[in-house]
Amino acid sequence: MTTPGVKDSDAHSPHEVASRREVWKMFDRIANRYDLLNRLLSFGQDVIWRRRVGGHLKDIPDQLILDLATGTGDLLITVCQKNRQVKSGVGIDLAEKMLEIGRRKIADKNLVSQLKLEIGDAVNIPFSDSSFDAVMVAFGIRNLEDIHRGLLEMNRVLKDGGRAIILEFSLPANRIVRSFYVFYFRHILPRIGALVSGDAYAYSYLNETVEAFPYGRDFEDLMSQAGFSKVKSTPLTFGIATIYQGDKE
Repeated sequence: MTTPGVKDSDAHSPHEVASRREVWKMFDRIANRYDLLNRLLSFGQDVIWRRRVGGHLKDIPDQLILDLATGTGDLLITVCQKNRQVKSGVGIDLAEKMLEIGRRKIADKNLVSQLKLEIGDAVNIPFSDSSFDAVMVAFGIRNLEDIHRGLLEMNRVLKDGGRAIILEFSLPANRIVRSFYVFYFRHILPRIGALVSGDAYAYSYLNETVEAFPYGRDFEDLMSQAGFSKVKSTPLTFGIATIYQGDKE
């Protein structure tokens, strides 16, 4: 396991970085089972966590939001439906098959006039400086080939006073809870994921990236280094996941 808080460049070998650069291909392979597995493997908690993200938006009207590594668009859709402050939003991802599913969901929910999904890379965001009131990412920041660059890009496309909100897995502080959680992630989740998705690698990768991710105070430090202020974190469900937020001055 990598020590939490180390720089992304130090934490991964060239082979690992290369795999992260093309991780979208893996998500395209499991696209048809992705939403089902999210509900199944998190026992439905992922739905609750995404709703909590919207509660971290600033209380200002008519916000334009950006969702990075949007996948099938669950976070973007949830935040738009549950938060009156949101006027419209864009989600970007490199996995076209995931986006296709997301576009169908947006159409089914009659949100086409408010939301759109496009091909785009979170470490090279295809939008101008100071374009969005809020930038979000759920369970995607740890997959970036360069986390620091991704955070810098989030800061760049935010308007002054805008907010970055990041939902990511973390490790529980309680030793007993942590031991059960790690056992589940290492031995049970990969087997269920492989059985349902037909892709054994995808859910072994999930376990490896979660354990290596710099969570808690270490990730807060990374956000501060990328220029965010008022950085704080909110642990969810015994610390299994965490919401991080930071503002652009």
